[in-house]
Amino acid sequence: MAELHQTPTSLCCCRKSLPDSGGRPSSAPGPAPDPRSPSRPLVDVASASNFASFQLRHFHLDLRLNFAVKEMSGWMVLDLVPVQAGVGSLILDSHPSLLIHSIDCKVPGSGQQEPVSLTYRVDPFTDYGSSLHISLPSTVVRPGRLIQITIRYTTTDGPAIWWLDSEMTCGQSRPLVFTQGHSVCNRSFFPCFDTPAVKSTYTATVRVPDGVTVLMSASRSSYCKEDRVYQFSMDFPVPSYLVALVAGELQHVNVGPRSRVWAEPCLLPCVVKKLGGSMERWLGVAEDLFGPYLWGRCDIVFLPPSFPIVAMENPCLNFIIASILESSEFLLIDVIHEIAHGWFGNAVTNATWEEMWLSEGLATYAQRRITTEAYGEAFTCLETLVRLDALHRQLRLLGDNNPMSKLQVKFDPGVNPSTLMNLFTYEKGFCFVSYLSELCGDIRRFDCFLRDYISQFKFKSVVAQDLIDYFLDYFPHLKDAAVSQREGLEFEHWLSGCGPPPHEPDLSPGSTLIQPVQDLVHMWSSPDPPDPGTLTTFDLSAWSTFQIVLFLDRMLDHSPLPHDVMASLSNSYSSLFDGLNAEVQIRWLQMVVRNAFYPDLPRVRAFLHKHTSRMYTVPLYEDLVAGVMKCVAMEIFYQTQRRLHPTLRQTLIQILFQTSSANQNGSVITPTSPSDPTPSSSSPQPAPTATASTAGTTTTAAIALRDVNVSA
Repeated sequence: MAELHQTPTSLCCCRKSLPDSGGRPSSAPGPAPDPRSPSRPLVDVASASNFASFQLRHFHLDLRLNFAVKEMSGWMVLDLVPVQAGVGSLILDSHPSLLIHSIDCKVPGSGQQEPVSLTYRVDPFTDYGSSLHISLPSTVVRPGRLIQITIRYTTTDGPAIWWLDSEMTCGQSRPLVFTQGHSVCNRSFFPCFDTPAVKSTYTATVRVPDGVTVLMSASRSSYCKEDRVYQFSMDFPVPSYLVALVAGELQHVNVGPRSRVWAEPCLLPCVVKKLGGSMERWLGVAEDLFGPYLWGRCDIVFLPPSFPIVAMENPCLNFIIASILESSEFLLIDVIHEIAHGWFGNAVTNATWEEMWLSEGLATYAQRRITTEAYGEAFTCLETLVRLDALHRQLRLLGDNNPMSKLQVKFDPGVNPSTLMNLFTYEKGFCFVSYLSELCGDIRRFDCFLRDYISQFKFKSVVAQDLIDYFLDYFPHLKDAAVSQREGLEFEHWLSGCGPPPHEPDLSPGSTLIQPVQDLVHMWSSPDPPDPGTLTTFDLSAWSTFQIVLFLDRMLDHSPLPHDVMASLSNSYSSLFDGLNAEVQIRWLQMVVRNAFYPDLPRVRAFLHKHTSRMYTVPLYEDLVAGVMKCVAMEIFYQTQRRLHPTLRQTLIQILFQTSSANQNGSVITPTSPSDPTPSSSSPQPAPTATASTAGTTTTAAIALRDVNVSA
């Protein structure tokens, strides 16, 4: 998502000022091949709300940020139109961490002098939220008539809002707060229809202490320095999960005519050096492929290592974890992926979380079309192979018949949609879109199809059948040939079948980069170390990050290795890896741990003392605990825990103690004895695995976290 922020002037220099009339800029519609409207689900099992009974036209937030007590307080106003008769209540998604103070209602233009106070109750819903039931007077509720509901509330410690003490920021000088709504967390930020089926515009007023900069996922903003008040406006309809805020000591540099990067001052030089003028180049390539960028600004804010995922595509203001700056290639992929979401996910959104692939699969395909045009087919094929390898690795963990491997995952009420954040959503979805492109027979023609698909459904939410129907109508010769029913490749099998993708794209154009990696893996996979002379033809210092990552991933697949082989690997490459980025280092260190190679254990210690992000700590702790090095994990944890975010600290405690109940608040813990820091058994056990969660506190025996470190 792009952020709106500004220095102490009257207006954000990157934004249009907010007109007094509240008028919104218009966007010229693209070509519309047919008048089809998307299907709108009547029920979303992840939402307690009765969203189908109302049209949400707009909402406004008015919040005051209090860093001292870590609270946001204020009110929100919802502009609602009932769409059916007899609606006696409004049900919104909420969360136990939201304290509701009062709710009232008024009918604009009715001559009503004072708002009517409404009764309400809060009921349990799931472990990730509650339901807010608001009784509506029959005298004011009529189909088609606008009503305004005002809710006064205070946030506390909900999963959407991450308060960071100054010690946990990159600069360690001032505290910072950010929100993370994906996928069902924003119900702890504000009461809402927390479903991707509902989109609306929004405005916000945010009051902050002196010296604090506020950014939001909005298209326009202004700032009154005297009152320390920021005003924001999102002029295009977005679902609730794409409303985001960050506030702290942030500065910016323009990196393009419609892009700027935001970060803490200590990070800005590195960010500018890494991105330079690339943003406009990538946006231009994307526009050539998929049509005009609809959001105006495309900014990025780089967040401290406590950010719980790699990146998030908040409109106008993408959130990206600063830890990824170490690897230029991974940074490139993550930024381009978030840019692709400007079309796929943000402009056209999956209507339910059960079909998240409509956002992530299409965005991954679009990302790879952009990198192919910008960097060549070989680079894209190599990156794709790394990810497809991870997909098959995940499938081996899950089993071919696990329903998590479906594109259309039907989950029961109470299941957190965040558990669907796995590589099938991305990579199996990508393979299906790639297969549709191959059916088309002309990749440029398929680009045109995607461009028209965006034009047809922009700012709407869709289901898979909308995409498929539009595809078959767009290519009537394919419809006549019944391509959706080809044996083994039926569209229904793609969507509802378990297991690997029925078809994968041809990656042979990447052979110049991939084949040397495969040859080197083969040499190191024998029981004895290879002859040093044969290794001279492989200069890893000249390899790209993705080549080295592919090599290490495949060597991890062969682990445990004979001790002599592991020792030879270390002698050959460990010094080189010390000077490379964290994506390379963590894989090498996982090999060190899984092979119990004690000579390189100091490198593991150094890495975990340096890195405090979830993406680089949890995988190593899981491997340490699963093997014979649990005491080492405990020792490192006790030394570094004060620098970890409480949520990450809680996750690591669960891993170390093999429990879901110890120290639920993630507070700092003290060793029971300096000589015996491990209160639970340290005997070898099967490697624990974990599902990805935006809250980050759930561990299950399902999916290795290393395999689900994916951008949102």
